[in-house]
Amino acid sequence: MSEMLSAPPAPAASTITIEAKQFGRPGAPLPRWEMELPAEAMTLRGFLERVVRREVAAFQERQEGRKTLRFLTEREIAAGAAAGKIDAGGRPETATEADADAAVAQALQAFADGLFYVFVDEQQHEDLDGAVALRPGSRVMFLRLTALAGG
Repeated sequence: MSEMLSAPPAPAASTITIEAKQFGRPGAPLPRWEMELPAEAMTLRGFLERVVRREVAAFQERQEGRKTLRFLTEREIAAGAAAGKIDAGGRPETATEADADAAVAQALQAFADGLFYVFVDEQQHEDLDGAVALRPGSRVMFLRLTALAGG
């Protein structure tokens, strides 16, 4: 009787939490978000590329949503009035296209120029080609630096 060999199960995806902070300023410039990544080894460069491409895709999706004129509920109108702007979308001429390749290049250059740091589970990563160990539940923080006035 022959034994059947089965392929090993595919590694599961990991959900990580990403947050951004700006040095010297209270509060976060962006809300914390979660991202799912395949469970595979990657470099910091590869990780940054995935994050940037995901954010560009999310931006483009939001831009597409703004092209559609929609009806607002009373609650949305009241919330918009309180915030000072009531917006139902419907303005395709204001849509902006984002180039994912250019955004990735700009993010990698900003990292190389020291404009932000990357911490994974409270460990700073400084080498774009170094391995990044992400596991389910990992917390990633992008720390944006600000230049000193007059410096």
